[in-house]
Parts: sequence; C-alpha cells; structure tokens
Amino acid sequence: MKPEPAASRIPIVLVHGAWAGGWIWQRVRAPLAAAGFDVHAVTLTGCGERAHLLRREITLQTHIADVVGLVQAEELDEIVLVGHSYGGLVVTGAADALLARGIARVRQIVYVDAIVPLPGECWGQRHDNAVRRERLAAAAATGLRALPPPDPAAFGLGGADRDWLRRRQGLHPFGAYLEPLHFDGARIAALPRAFIDCKSPAFPTIEPMRRRVREMPGFAVVEMATGHCPQVQSPAEFVRLLGELIHARTSRNDAR
Repeated sequence: MKPEPAASRIPIVLVHGAWAGGWIWQRVRAPLAAAGFDVHAVTLTGCGERAHLLRREITLQTHIADVVGLVQAEELDEIVLVGHSYGGLVVTGAADALLARGIARVRQIVYVDAIVPLPGECWGQRHDNAVRRERLAAAAATGLRALPPPDPAAFGLGGADRDWLRRRQGLHPFGAYLEPLHFDGARIAALPRAFIDCKSPAFPTIEPMRRRVREMPGFAVVEMATGHCPQVQSPAEFVRLLGELIHARTSRNDAR
C-alpha cells in the first residue's frame, strides 16, 4: 500500500477487546500510519493505562462514550471503526451514536474476530450457560464487578507473544456483560461492514458470530490463519488485510 497525501488520510479508530487496552494495537499502529492512515487507539475506561478508573459502575455505555469522546476531541470524520472481540459491541454502539447525533460520518465498521450484535443483544447473549455462570462467578469474586483475564494460550498465543500479552492483561469491567445494546439496526446495516475471521485456532465464544456474518447481507468476510489476536500474532498480515478491506470499500464508493 502506498501512503496517501496527508489531506486524504483515512481516520481509523481502533477499539480493543476485553482484558486489553490501546496497547494491544502497538505492533500495527506505526505500519498503519505508514500505509497512509490516521490512526487512533482508544483505551476504554477501567482498562490498560486507565485501570486506575476501574469501578463497579462502568457499563457498555461508558465505553461507547469513550469512543464518541475521542472522535469529538480529535474532530474526526469519515472514520473507520475497528473493533476487536468485545470491542465489536462498542464500535456498533459508537457508530449508532455518532450518526444519530450528527457528530461524524462512519465510512466503515470492521469487526476483528468480534461480537456483531443485533439490536437488544448483550455481550453474554450467545454464550452457553456454563460460560455465562463461570464468568459471572469470576467477576463477582473480584468484588469489583470485573472479569479476570484468561491465559493468552486460550487465544492461540504461545512463547514470547503469550508472555507479552500475559504481562499486560488486566481485569475487564463487567457491567456490560448482561447490558443490552439498543441501536438502530437499519442505520448500522446501511454501513459497509467487514468481519476478519481468525480460525487457527478459532476462539469458541466467537463461533456464533462467524455463522451470523455469513448469513447477513452486505458483510465482507475474510479469514486469517491466526488465533484470536491477529494484531499481536501476525501484525504485518493484519495491516495488509485491513488496508485492503478499507481501500476496496473506498474504491467502490469512488466508482459510484
């Protein structure tokens, strides 16, 4: 990919998943910028370097407000929202809020092995009962309504990558787990959307989303031979693929 002129740099807002922070995009931020994008990585309240703000009252709406606030503060427009894992809920809600309030136009949503909700669904909606009980019990045990991180081996990571993630992971605010996300389904369905399906190995709780996006009209679905964290495990390939998805959408728009 050749860098674009500064005036036409496409803004990308990267939203991490559970147990992470803006740091999880560390290996792809500079390459994305070198490829011509204006890159912004949000750290959600209570996570990463904002872990000192962890409290029981954090909800999904808190995290949606984090993304909306960044877009407003940076005066971004024509943005690409990229959500990883739990971040799929956040970018869906943020896109709906940005458009409903006329704050910014959304060029595209890219879900990276992520939750792709329907209106009224919550994070734990499609988890089986055993997973739901286990997570609720683990979050309650912390006394903070926050979920402890799993071993990164569950994401298909090993060696130095596993150690890197394990050192940085932290408790994730769990108020969102059973909180429904209400949004305008038609408004979101009208946006270009893509799903990056990470299948080697496939993270089990994302399996219902893999089936869903293949049944929904207008979704571009591409696969990566990585585990659940492609931005860590295969950053160069992730940058290439994300760039192709964005530029393919831009080319189609320009052709109209």
